[in-house]
Amino acid sequence: MKKGSIYGLIIAIVVIGILLLLMFATNLRYGLNIFNNKYYGNDLIKVSFPLENSKIESPLTVKGEARGNWYFEASFPVIVVNWDGLIIAEEYAQAKDNWMTTDFVPFEGTIEFENPVFPGADENHFSRRGAVILQKDNPSGLPEYDDAIEIPVWFK
Repeated sequence: MKKGSIYGLIIAIVVIGILLLLMFATNLRYGLNIFNNKYYGNDLIKVSFPLENSKIESPLTVKGEARGNWYFEASFPVIVVNWDGLIIAEEYAQAKDNWMTTDFVPFEGTIEFENPVFPGADENHFSRRGAVILQKDNPSGLPEYDDAIEIPVWFK
């Protein structure tokens, strides 16, 4: 190999390494999910926003898709809790299509809340942690039909 080819190869490897490092740092800093799936969820519900460890603020728009049996009358509850599990907001997500199916149906819901972060808290302070909980709507009240997904988030 020529000397110029070796230098070009080394430069290319360094540039690729720097780009991967920047992508990883961005993933950690802004809660992006660029290395994993594009959703957070399971076989019953897939949330496209917020993703795990996203930084959120009010109003928060929750988006994704859920199987029809996750809904009741085309909606299901969405709850925002602070670091201590205290409910700071509750609202409903709405199906964007016919929910009377076992297939995935897109949903969207907007929820407003007061920011629970302590005044003067730095960006790693415990008061910035919280969760968004999407509950399967269960009009029967029977515990065997309960289900939920809890997405850990950070408040801006």
